[in-house]
Amino acid sequence: MSSALILIITVGCFILGYIFYGRYLSRKLGLDLKNKTPSHTMGDGIDYVPAKWPVLLGHHFASIAGAAPIIGPITAAVFGWVPVFLWIIFGNVFMGAVHDFTSLVASVRHRGRSIGEVIEEHIGVHGKLLFLIFAWFTLVLVVAAFVILVAKTFVTTPEVSTASLLFIMLAVVFGLSIYRMKAKLGISTLVGVVFLLFCIWIGNQFPIIFPVTEASAQVIWTCVILGYIFVASVTPVWILLQPRDYLNSNLLYLVLIFSFFGILIANPSIKFPAFSKFVHPGLGSLFPILFVTVACGAISGFHSLVASGTTAKQLNCELDARPIGYGGMLIEGILAVIALITAIVLIPSQYQTFFPQGGQANPITLFANGVGGFMSKLGIPMKIGIIFAAMAVAEFALTSLDTATRLGRFTFQELFRSENMTPVRKFLTNRFAATFFTILPGGILALSGSYQAIWPIFGSANQLLAALALLTVSVWLAKKRIKNRFVRYPMVIMFAITLSALVVLVHNKTKLIIRFFSHQPVPAGFNLIGTCFLLLVALMLFAVAVSLVYQAVKSLRRFD
Repeated sequence: MSSALILIITVGCFILGYIFYGRYLSRKLGLDLKNKTPSHTMGDGIDYVPAKWPVLLGHHFASIAGAAPIIGPITAAVFGWVPVFLWIIFGNVFMGAVHDFTSLVASVRHRGRSIGEVIEEHIGVHGKLLFLIFAWFTLVLVVAAFVILVAKTFVTTPEVSTASLLFIMLAVVFGLSIYRMKAKLGISTLVGVVFLLFCIWIGNQFPIIFPVTEASAQVIWTCVILGYIFVASVTPVWILLQPRDYLNSNLLYLVLIFSFFGILIANPSIKFPAFSKFVHPGLGSLFPILFVTVACGAISGFHSLVASGTTAKQLNCELDARPIGYGGMLIEGILAVIALITAIVLIPSQYQTFFPQGGQANPITLFANGVGGFMSKLGIPMKIGIIFAAMAVAEFALTSLDTATRLGRFTFQELFRSENMTPVRKFLTNRFAATFFTILPGGILALSGSYQAIWPIFGSANQLLAALALLTVSVWLAKKRIKNRFVRYPMVIMFAITLSALVVLVHNKTKLIIRFFSHQPVPAGFNLIGTCFLLLVALMLFAVAVSLVYQAVKSLRRFD
C-alpha cells in the first residue's frame, strides 16, 4: 500500500466521523447557542477569558498535541503498521475525540470546573481527592517526560533552541498587540507567522551551543525549561499562554500541510511489515502495550485536564465545543498518522538505527528527517525542513509543558483548598507555591532519568486518566437521565487496556529489581532508584484507580 492512500483514508474517515458522529454527540449533549459559558459568567481576566474559536482551537490543539502523538505511533510501529493505523483511526473517532468533547462540555456545564470537581459533585469528596491525586501524579510524569524531550532536542538540534526562545518573545508581543493594542486578528496572525518563520531562519544562522559536554548541556537546558514553565504557569493566560499557543498552532498546521502535500507528491511506498511479532522483546505483548504506547495518538486523559482546566474557561459559546473538542482530537489523529508514515516508509534496518539496542532511542530525529524529506518534495531545502520539523516537535512539547504545569498548579490548589483555610493551606494554594511543588518532582525525575524509562508508565497513567474522565462523564449523564453508551463503552475498553498495562509494568519492574539484587544482568542504563520510584507510582495509580472505580460504580448504579 502507498503512504498517500493511507493518508487519504485517514482524512476521509475523520471528516465522516466529525460530520456524523460529532453531530450525533452534539445532539445527545444538547449544545445550545443560548447557554452562557463560564468565560462570560465568571470572567476574571486571568483564567476565565473568552476567546474566538480559531484562537481557542489553536491553544487547545497546541496544548494537547505535544510530542506524544509523534513518539507513540513511531515507537509502536514495531508491532506492524496495520494495528497501529487501525487503533489511531477507531481510537480517535469513537474514543479519543468523544473523550475530549464530552470532558469539555461536562466542565462547561459545571462552571468551568475541573473533572475533579465534577467528580466531587456526582461521586463524592473522597472520589475527588483520589482523582486529584491521580491527575497530579500524571501531570508530574508529563512534565518530566516532556522536559527531557525538549532539552534533548535543544542539544541535538541547537538551531531549534534559538528559534524557540525568540518565539516566546514573539508570543508576548503578539498577545500585547491583540489584547492591549486591539490589533486585528487576521493581520496580526499573518505578521506573526512571517516573524515565526524569521525566528526559524535566525535559529539556523545562530544556533545556541554550550561549550560543554552533551550531558552538561542537557542539564543546563533542563533547568532553563523548568524556569520557563514556572513563569508560564503563573502569568495571566492572555500574556503568554493564549498567544503562544495560537501562533504555535499555525506552526503545527504548517507542518501538517507541508507533510500532507509532501506525502501526496512523493507517495513513498510502505516498506514496513503490516504485522510483526505479537510479543516484542523490548516493549512486551501487542495487548496491552501497543495501545498505551500509541498513547495520545488515539486517546489521552491529559486532554480532559486541558479541556476542563483551561479550554472550558475560555470557550466563547457552547457550539464551539464541537470543532475544538471533537475536531481538535481528529487533527491530532492526522498528526499521529503522519508520524507513523515517517517510520513505515523506512525498511526495518533503517528504522532500527533510531532505536539502537542499549542506546538512546530517538523518534524525534526520525520524525524530523521524515518530514524534512517530504518537504523537500515541495522545493524546500531538506536541512530547513528538518529544523522546521524539529522545532515543531519542540514547540508541541513546550506548549504541553506550559499547559501541564498550569493544570498541575490548578490540581495542587484543589487538593489543599477547603472552607477552613489555615495559614499552611493558604500558602499551598498560592499559585506560586502550587507551581513550585508541581515542577519540583517533575524536575527531579527529568534530571535523573530518561524518557524511555518514564514513557511506559506515562502512557498507562495517561490513558487510565482518560478512562476515569469517561467514567465521570458517564455518571454525570446517567444522573441527568441521558443515555451514555457513547462514553460507557469506550470507558470499559480503556479500563481493560490500562489496568492490564499497569499489571504488566509492575511485573516487569519487579523482575528488574529482583535481577539487580540477585546480581543477574540488567538492561543498559538501568537505574535502581528510578525503577523503584516508577514501580511505586504504578502501584499507587492502580490502587487509586480501582478505588475510584468502586465508588463511581456505586454512584452509577443509583441512576441505572
